[in-house]
Amino acid sequence: MTFFRLRMFVLTVVGVLFFLCASLHSESPTDQSDIVSIKSLDGKLRVEINGELFTEYIYEDTPRPILYPVIGPHGIAMTRNFPMKKDVKGEAHDHPHHRSLWFTHGLVNGVDFWSEGPKTGKIVQDKILKTTCGPKRGSIQTSNKWIGPDGKVRCTDTRTTGFEVLPDGRIIDFEITIHASEGDLTLGDTKEGSMAIRTHPNLRLSNDPGNGVTTANGQALNSEGVSGKDLWGKRAKWVDYWGKIDEKTVGVAIFDHPDNPRYPTWWHARDYGLIAANPFGAHDFEGKPKGAGDMVIKAGESVTFRWRFLFHQGSAQQAKIALRYRQYAEPKPVSK
Repeated sequence: MTFFRLRMFVLTVVGVLFFLCASLHSESPTDQSDIVSIKSLDGKLRVEINGELFTEYIYEDTPRPILYPVIGPHGIAMTRNFPMKKDVKGEAHDHPHHRSLWFTHGLVNGVDFWSEGPKTGKIVQDKILKTTCGPKRGSIQTSNKWIGPDGKVRCTDTRTTGFEVLPDGRIIDFEITIHASEGDLTLGDTKEGSMAIRTHPNLRLSNDPGNGVTTANGQALNSEGVSGKDLWGKRAKWVDYWGKIDEKTVGVAIFDHPDNPRYPTWWHARDYGLIAANPFGAHDFEGKPKGAGDMVIKAGESVTFRWRFLFHQGSAQQAKIALRYRQYAEPKPVSK
């Protein structure tokens, strides 16, 4: 092969790889308006909007896949940096298993996948199945194994994480199908779970000067009109936390999809910035007999959950969260 032909071959390969959006199954952009692109890096996928970072889907050197950082309106980072970064001023160092934005659960056939340590389970990515990118939207689909501390697989999942650009905000859609691939599966009754985010410290509802947090100014509201710390343990269709960061009012609302089992979900929502949708914690949240919240999935069967994270400007009222939830929850027309 001549030098010229070799050079052309290399340029062609580079061009093809660039437009594949990190996957052989990706869809290429069709215009140049708010392009969501996905790049494959070591142990993670980088999600960009018009070449600027939105988030990274990290699946190596982590006890479970996470999204970190998450950049919201005005270019503001919406989640806590710890423990991925340990030297950020003004952040508390509690709960090191609260890693930005993630899904897991505290009792899976008796194994704790919520906490971290030698006696806990890990969610390990098996495959990247598909990525898509283009104007306004992109997505990542993966398959994963839930592995106990003994090295045995307890179950598997298939998840799709979608990314969308709005004129006044950004969306992360999360859909997960948990497969009872290894036999009967019990998702146990515990408050420690499940679809979660640990917010920027400014969105906390309370300060913690002893741990260096002095900038908290957050407010919280749910779909039932409950506010502040009283959100914890309540069932609701959505919750929203908002506050000022860098003199801009921003927030994150989490929507529970009406097709989810046990809708509307309970919320493990704390004043220190943890917000988690948890459809399994009946004992802790409502004082029901222990095990009342167990969900048993028979061998070979599966269960699917969907949630939406809306990173928005302004308060819950200014962002019209109730209206946006109704738009999210409405059944979509079926294409003929």
